[in-house]
Amino acid sequence: MATPVKPLSAVPRPVLLALGLACALQLGFALQQQASRPQARALEPPPPLALLRLASLGETAAASRVAMLYVQGLDEQPGLSLAWRELDYPTLLAWLARALDLDPRSQYPLLAASEVYGAVGDPARVRLMLDFVYARFGEDPNRRWPWLAHASLVARHRLHDMALARRYAQAIRLQASGAQVPAWARELEVFILEDMNEIDAARALVGGLLQSGQISDPNELRFLSERLDRIASGKRPGQSGQSEPAQPDAAPANAAARQ
Repeated sequence: MATPVKPLSAVPRPVLLALGLACALQLGFALQQQASRPQARALEPPPPLALLRLASLGETAAASRVAMLYVQGLDEQPGLSLAWRELDYPTLLAWLARALDLDPRSQYPLLAASEVYGAVGDPARVRLMLDFVYARFGEDPNRRWPWLAHASLVARHRLHDMALARRYAQAIRLQASGAQVPAWARELEVFILEDMNEIDAARALVGGLLQSGQISDPNELRFLSERLDRIASGKRPGQSGQSEPAQPDAAPANAAARQ
């Protein structure tokens, strides 16, 4: 025999109130959990350079470091870990430029551009970072050459853009003339020209380096002379029975890309 269903009016009022309160608490808890879910904080455009200089009270180098810490803090927000490719790269470039303008002697913004934010898997973003390094290289080539050398190697081996790699290497050869610039950096263009099968251009470049008088170290002169002989003989790297000399890294080891 079916049990008769009691009307809602038969339920005691205190029970109804308790049930309604429980439902309200459950709904409120769900809304609170949703509201407290971590939200990614967007990278805002940097303040004007004049304002940052004024706020730094003359400590522009310290302000540059603070700007870099602010930018790098965005990919590790409370409860979140953002991939670098999720950042707004034009805005990121603006922050890197501000940090470099605040402290032109700092290498940190260029290192971050070439090795950190340039290590993503998106070629378009990589090119933005490499072009930033190239654009700022000419302001202080004898100190900033390592980052452009690294950019040249990235363009050569990761982007497979030999023309871009040569442009960067050529800029080092033409502009970074200081005694502290190593021979391999000035000769990087030769390696790239050989990879491009531009043998005549490579031969002319090596001959020009030998005749320019810029190189005085006997070991470097001997290396270039041997290379010129090999290029003239038409031999490609590895055909002479001697291995290619190892090229030093342009900068510290690459940071791993979070993709």
